[in-house]
Amino acid sequence: MAAHQEKKPSEERKHKTTQNGTRTPQVQWGRAWEVDWFSLASILFLLMFAPLIVYYFIMSCDQYQCSLIDPLIDLLTGNKHLSDIWNKTLTLTYRAAGIYTLWVAFQVFLYVFVPDFCHKFLPGYVGGVQEGAVTPAGVVNKYEINGLQAWIITHVLWFANAYYFHWFSPTIIFDNWIPLLWCANVLGYAVSTFAMIKSYFFPTNAKDCKFTGNFFYDYMMGIEFNPRIGKWFDFKLFFNGRPGIVAWTLINLSYAAKQQELYGQVTNSMILVNVLQGIYVLDFFWNEAWYLKTIDICHDHFGWYLGWGDCVWLPYLYTLQGLYLVYHPVQLRTANAIGILMLGLIGYYIFRMTNHQKDLFRRTNGNCKIWGKKPEYIECSYMSVDGTKYYSKLMTSGFWGWARHFNYTGDLMGSLAYCLTCGFEHILPYFYIVYMTILLTHRCIRDEHRCFSKYGKDWKRYTAAVPYRLIPGIF
Repeated sequence: MAAHQEKKPSEERKHKTTQNGTRTPQVQWGRAWEVDWFSLASILFLLMFAPLIVYYFIMSCDQYQCSLIDPLIDLLTGNKHLSDIWNKTLTLTYRAAGIYTLWVAFQVFLYVFVPDFCHKFLPGYVGGVQEGAVTPAGVVNKYEINGLQAWIITHVLWFANAYYFHWFSPTIIFDNWIPLLWCANVLGYAVSTFAMIKSYFFPTNAKDCKFTGNFFYDYMMGIEFNPRIGKWFDFKLFFNGRPGIVAWTLINLSYAAKQQELYGQVTNSMILVNVLQGIYVLDFFWNEAWYLKTIDICHDHFGWYLGWGDCVWLPYLYTLQGLYLVYHPVQLRTANAIGILMLGLIGYYIFRMTNHQKDLFRRTNGNCKIWGKKPEYIECSYMSVDGTKYYSKLMTSGFWGWARHFNYTGDLMGSLAYCLTCGFEHILPYFYIVYMTILLTHRCIRDEHRCFSKYGKDWKRYTAAVPYRLIPGIF
């Protein structure tokens, strides 16, 4: 349920060596093959309560000025019943359904039918048709990388409407926020259910499907690795990047417009949220080709975790700071605003430079300089399902010598900066940093379990060379 991803510090060689027709024991990598009781309990909890958590946060702002405690107090003291809160909640409307349908249809159109042209005139940008990583079954998919173009077109139309056409109010997203929540849930559950049915009856690649035999786990974590419709509509790439992340900056702009409408000004805290989160979104689309090498694309199968998470969890809970600032406008002191901006920019610098070092290492197969000297690495090997042997290099110098997931450290610094813009009167805006800390720590552990399954003893050599996960000397 996260846009924040990590590409492992490895270089997968394009050439491969077969075993002269001899079957070699296969390494189990990718999504988990067995379901333990803790995983099942966690999945059942998320399936039952994640939608309620999202509703609770949005409802608390709509009915309780973003207080997470007051609804519980009302219920425990008997001042209100669940039915009272539910009856005050806005329902699905035809207007919201129309807005959401047009939004998703427009993003599908931009994704499938408008080939990328940005790479033709933007120096350094990698777009157009690109290859993804090899799948466990040995398949290499091709993708049309055009997310930056979709983001630009969408935002040009948004500002053209706001300042010239006036087809709809810039506050349209905020004004329909709860009805749009129901639309997002419908899409999230629909696409997750469709993906599961598709994996049984018409998978894109049957060899890249994993069935555990547990319905809830398979529904949550997905069965099919790269579900597609036609040649180019890839479920994982579309739902991870569009429509949720394209909408992220539009949602924040709608919050800023609402603040202007209500108070006659946009506070510096709202500007900081728009700027810092806007940098992250633009970075995501500028490096969309890099995203093809991340955990989501390389390891995760497509199920409810990604389908519903990217439709509902991401746009509704990753934008809580802007929503909070509509109800509680905060004008920061200049020194505080500068400090928060610097924290966010330093975090982004660490996040980006860490990934830059890894990409440079990958593109040059280690024939480069990191911090002025040739990078150190450990060479590893692994097997695909068909018994083909591949080789990777795991870098152990630069930022990657400090910690195995140091890009996450920068990510967490940026996440904290978002939250600090909101001051300290309410805990709601700080859900994001708490959630991201748990998510990224869990992702570290989950990724390393997969890497150990994939690389075996070579992974032990790597962790001995780089002993810390996130914070050098501590964790």
